Amino acid sequence: MSRGGVLVTGCAGFIGSHIVEALLLMGYDVVGVDCFTPYYSDRIKRHNLTEALHHRGFKLVELDLSRTSIDDLTSIVRDVSYVIHEAAQPGVRSSWGADFDAYVKHNILASQKLLEAVLRARSVKRFVYASSSSIYGNIESIPISEEVTPRPYSPYGVTKLTAENLCRVYYENFNVPIVILRYFTVYGPRQRPDMAFHKFIKSMLKGEPIYVYGDGQQARDFTYIEDVVEATIRSIECEDNVIGQAINVGYGKPVKLMDVIEIIAELCNVEPQIVFKEEMKGDVKATWADISKARKLLGWEPRTKLRDGLEAEMLWIKQAIEIGLI
Repeated sequence: MSRGGVLVTGCAGFIGSHIVEALLLMGYDVVGVDCFTPYYSDRIKRHNLTEALHHRGFKLVELDLSRTSIDDLTSIVRDVSYVIHEAAQPGVRSSWGADFDAYVKHNILASQKLLEAVLRARSVKRFVYASSSSIYGNIESIPISEEVTPRPYSPYGVTKLTAENLCRVYYENFNVPIVILRYFTVYGPRQRPDMAFHKFIKSMLKGEPIYVYGDGQQARDFTYIEDVVEATIRSIECEDNVIGQAINVGYGKPVKLMDVIEIIAELCNVEPQIVFKEEMKGDVKATWADISKARKLLGWEPRTKLRDGLEAEMLWIKQAIEIGLI
């Protein structure tokens, strides 16, 4: 028996596709929306949906949220009880310059239209917005709690914070039941090819050099995909006291990039060929999530250790190379 309908935007992406599969396994019906932007290979994204497309509880709708009328979006939203909004233009480093138009379009305009559709449909019990630790910027007081004042350090971070603010005004003015989840550096199988772990693992497996921007001493709070999926689904199933809240989703422990490279090299059984390059604009020095709020409101605890998560990603990339996917 179905547990209700969930709309997942960005359903073919790294995080979205994992959420879709988990929801289907739990008995939810899922409507997946994706516009297959050319940020990375369409072939990879469609491969991410292999399992879901064989499930009778899944329906794929290909559309661009930013270009679709609010009336049409409202018609889609009326058929579901929950919305998990994962769709976005990702990437800190590519958000500068002329490409910023795409970030405004996919991160801000698309979010506003979807919020308006949820308001008009009046059928949605929970609207979960997938935000990012990038909204915080270079916060000196760590671990970072949700109460600090965000100061984005990149155009990408600015657009994610703007979308958060849109969620808040729809909640405060119209009681749209929003929940904001601030993901901290998600990794694991299906990770986007532009992300560091994916690049490092692929290059090491192929005996190629890896490129490190800066001195490699920057630290991140790395969060495994299965833990992120669990937190996200808990946010639609938990008590209503979560509505209106912004919640950090991280492992709760920062790790330096050079230490990660050492683990990956051991897993790949290679001596890494490291090429250091100039630090990239927009990259913060450290992220570290205070996850006490997630523990309290979601009853959630990250469970996957970094080495185990990296091994799972390495095995996925190895297989993807073998089948010619990447």
